[in-house]
Amino acid sequence: MDIQLNFINQSNDQNNSDVVIFQKNVTTDFDEIAVAWQVIKNCGQGDNHPFVYPSASAVSCKDAWGNYTPKLAAEPGQLFAMVKTASGDELELQGSASSPVELQVANDLPQGAIDAGVYKSGRLIAQKAGVAPQQKAVFQFKPTLWIGVASEVDEGEILNAAIISQIDTELSLLGVASADIVMTGGGVGINSTPYKFSLQNVVMA
Repeated sequence: MDIQLNFINQSNDQNNSDVVIFQKNVTTDFDEIAVAWQVIKNCGQGDNHPFVYPSASAVSCKDAWGNYTPKLAAEPGQLFAMVKTASGDELELQGSASSPVELQVANDLPQGAIDAGVYKSGRLIAQKAGVAPQQKAVFQFKPTLWIGVASEVDEGEILNAAIISQIDTELSLLGVASADIVMTGGGVGINSTPYKFSLQNVVMA
């Protein structure tokens, strides 16, 4: 089920900060890269920004020659593979993954590494780059979003470890149908406080 979310800026921010929202691929190491899925910009004090966290996902790959496959609808428990066909490299649904909670993408090409990406709402939400032939990219997500303040970040951009380490707010969406994400804190000088993000007006599914 799609989750209706509404970001509300109730902070004292004077710097027109960007708010970055991303997910973490829980199958990978702690220091694995994350992708800026949503970046909320120019949302002034008192403004709100509605968006949807969809249940549906899609997967796409880039091959070693810079070709991108179409985005294919994908869900946990499915295995996709990049294969060589008569027309060239193509991404195909192969059947069931080895785990019902994982979305898996195998590189079955005879040569050339691939980049495998998962998308939600048409936006990149996770990526595994440099997947060599006979290797597999594995994606698994908890029903949580990470959110925080950053600067000069664009949607679809790889977040470096320094940015990720600053963003420590994890919001659980488990069982949620809709909610407000309220940002408070901020300000300038000795009266400034850290930014805080909280779920409010939560409606359970």
